[in-house]
Amino acid sequence: MSTSAGPQGSGARRRLSRPAVLALVGVLAAVLLVADQVTKNWAVATLPELDPQPFLGEVLQLTLLYNTGAAWGMGAEITPVVTCLQIAIVIGVIVFAVRSVRSPWYALALGLIMGGALGNIHDRLLRAPGPFHGAVVDFLELPNWPVFNVADMAVVGGAILVIALGLFGLDADPARAAQEQAEAEQAQTRAEQKQAGAEQEQARSAEPSTGDPAEDSPEAEK
Repeated sequence: MSTSAGPQGSGARRRLSRPAVLALVGVLAAVLLVADQVTKNWAVATLPELDPQPFLGEVLQLTLLYNTGAAWGMGAEITPVVTCLQIAIVIGVIVFAVRSVRSPWYALALGLIMGGALGNIHDRLLRAPGPFHGAVVDFLELPNWPVFNVADMAVVGGAILVIALGLFGLDADPARAAQEQAEAEQAQTRAEQKQAGAEQEQARSAEPSTGDPAEDSPEAEK
């Protein structure tokens, strides 16, 4: 993690290096991928299909189903398209992390999104009926909500975190945000100095002359 001080101040001290960002995103994504697949394999081996099993009463039930679409089964007939969209999300996360992210909070959010996307991509590519047509294993059910899995939780959690960071005005690169603030303050200072100089010049031009008018006349010069 970069700890250099300078014009960026505390923003620079909170700034991660590019390798640190990629390591954080990659490790978190890998942990989530493993957790997602372990829980899915457990659900497949343990739960009866489409038969809700109480876990926390009726608040959270375990219901195994195989989803070839997205939420609520939407897009079941275009599973390859859904798969390609998930792959595009992973590519977008990597590009954004490499080019723009230096904040640990944004790295955390991207790790959640990437890990969740990879978990479901694994199902799309490696589970029956075949590559790009695979059914995603879902088994967590809340009232009035589509059945979901650990990967879905990670994607939604990461997306909510990104939105929250944006609403709180936190930049993906703290040092860049600090630099932009410093430049804005410098521009404002220059504008204020320019305005003050113009006001002083205007005040001097408005001052009455203190010389003798007779001495300044052409006759006096002769």
